[in-house]
Formats: sequence, C-alpha cells, structure tokens
Amino acid sequence: MTYYTVRGIVGRSFPIILFTSIIGILTGQLLNLRIENLIAMPIILLLIPALIKIGGDTGSMLGARLSSALHMGLGGNLRHSPVVRNSVIAAFIVGECAFAFLAVVVWMTGAILGIGLDLGTLMMLCLIAGTFELIIVFSSTVTIAFVSHRLGADPDDTVIPLIATLGDLIGVIGIFMTMHLFGFI
Repeated sequence: MTYYTVRGIVGRSFPIILFTSIIGILTGQLLNLRIENLIAMPIILLLIPALIKIGGDTGSMLGARLSSALHMGLGGNLRHSPVVRNSVIAAFIVGECAFAFLAVVVWMTGAILGIGLDLGTLMMLCLIAGTFELIIVFSSTVTIAFVSHRLGADPDDTVIPLIATLGDLIGVIGIFMTMHLFGFI
C-alpha cells in the first residue's frame, strides 16, 4: 500500500499540477490576445466559461470511466473494447446535448440583456466549437489514459487534471476558430 502514501501521491501529482498551471496561463493569454473581439461580442463572453467547462467535464467523466476500467482490467484492446467505445459514445452524446442546451440558455440570456445573436448562429457556433473540442479532448483522454496505464502511472493522477485543463485550451481555440469561420473575427 505504499502507493497511496501522502509522499507518493504528492510526488506523482505535483508535476502534473505545475504543467496544467502553465497551460492555464497560456489559455488566459490566448483570451487576452483576442480581448477586443470578445468585448465587441459580449454574448461570447457568456458562452466561453460554460462551453469550455462542458468539454473538460465530459472529458474528465470519460477519463474517470476509462481509469476505472483499466484498474479493473476491463480496458483490454483499445480498438475492440466495448467499455472504451461505449464510454466515448455516451460522453459524446452528453456533450453534444449540453452544447445545444447551452446555446438555448445563452440565447435567452442574450435576448434578455439585449446582446444576443440569432439562435441558429449561436447553436451552430456552440455545436461546431463544441464538437471540435470533444474530438480533441476525447482523443487525448483515451491516449493519456492508456499511455499512463502502460507506463505504470495511475490514470487517476494524470487524466482528469490534464483533460480538464486541455478542455479549457481546446475550447478557447475552438471558439476562436468558429468565430473566424463565421467571420466574427
């Protein structure tokens, strides 16, 4: 049981938390670079926190399921594992439904505050940016979980902090890419 000592947990977790802190700073700076675009479209400011949270949370949910499956020996072959396939599909459905719901809530809030976009544009913005985020985050989640497990690291110590932070970064990039696609920036 020496694996679960305070020293062992801190020793394995601290480098990952330092790395995720650096990624968090990078994400903040990315937002800072586009501050004028964000101020010009305040509805996007309503959208960003929830959109990046959904990507990170669904990726973390997937990571927790994969980590548990790997601990129980159910992960098996990456390509042929029903646990992996079903977990990814379920997390993707949850994420897409959450992005659609988010678009409606942000649209309603924007309409009340007088800062809105039309619902169709906001829905497409959420779904395109969100789908991009989910694809990257879920691919990273599966990769990090399996690589951690193969290298003897506990996926519980690596997957969730890395994916939550990666979800923020990829979500911000996805929003800016989608805004560019729609000609907003």
